[in-house]
Amino acid sequence: MKDIAEALGVSVATVSRALKDSPRISAERREIIKRYAREHNFFPNFIAESLRKSRVQPMKVIGVIVPQFNHYYFSSVLSGIEEAASAQGYRILVAQSNEKYEREVAICQSFYENKVCGIIVSQAKDTVKYDHFQTLMDQGVPLVFYDRICTGVDCSRVVVDDYKGAYNAVTYLIGTGCRRIAFYGASMKMEISKNRYNGYRDALLKAGLTPDERFILECDNREDAERLTPGILSKEDVPDAFFAVNDDTAIGILYTAKRMGYRVPQDISICGFTNGERAIACDPMLTTVEQRGRKVGEEAVEVLIAHVEGRIPLGKVEKRIVRTRLIIRDTTR
Repeated sequence: MKDIAEALGVSVATVSRALKDSPRISAERREIIKRYAREHNFFPNFIAESLRKSRVQPMKVIGVIVPQFNHYYFSSVLSGIEEAASAQGYRILVAQSNEKYEREVAICQSFYENKVCGIIVSQAKDTVKYDHFQTLMDQGVPLVFYDRICTGVDCSRVVVDDYKGAYNAVTYLIGTGCRRIAFYGASMKMEISKNRYNGYRDALLKAGLTPDERFILECDNREDAERLTPGILSKEDVPDAFFAVNDDTAIGILYTAKRMGYRVPQDISICGFTNGERAIACDPMLTTVEQRGRKVGEEAVEVLIAHVEGRIPLGKVEKRIVRTRLIIRDTTR
């Protein structure tokens, strides 16, 4: 604005008022100033403007921490967050922890220094200490967790019904005649892993079946699934079904089974958990539990903005559950 003022021989205040369409500046002068600004690629700095206004009202920028950008579920959550935030006049500032605790801590500090009004976060896989989250809460920054919640701090969260989704999926597999059902899950340090395992286990027990420890593995990606599955399928009494913690893991099982000569689903049924685009790109198409990531993102924004604007007090914990549904395709009988 100083450059514009100097070039046109007016004050900085006049430039500022003209760019804001103030009636205190004549229409002719406003147009001259605005035309010059356009021609010289001048655009307002919205972050600077928000910082100025934040002295009297919250800065309308939400920090979002995503474990991995390349994971379909997290990208769909992010899409829901961006659309819901934009609809309410908020912008988002997004960072990827890449599943690293140290990176997550640094992002939290950066968001605080940049004065975001609140943070929506899914914690990294290797996060076992939660001081950085508690510090933010102590500093008055609202937090809302999604997907991977942090049990070490008491704050709002939006999750899917992991237990029921897993329970319904395994119950369906049992109903199609499967009896030896393997489980591939993530680290039991995370609540979603515990909930999905418990749903798997309880579905077996309800049907009078005993979980076989040989068929319960920590495996949550395609690479590990392709590495570990040959050992499982080389046993004398191989599983007749697999329930995997996500679609990528399920697809790793699928392609390994096919390479080893097994027919899917005639010999082995496979069920994933996500319902991403890859679920319909594989052959046969994957039966899976739909997580509805976009809806999770929308709900997280609603809760966070309610905290920011005072409709939900900071000390009150809001817990929301987004329902899953089983999508039956061709990898099950």
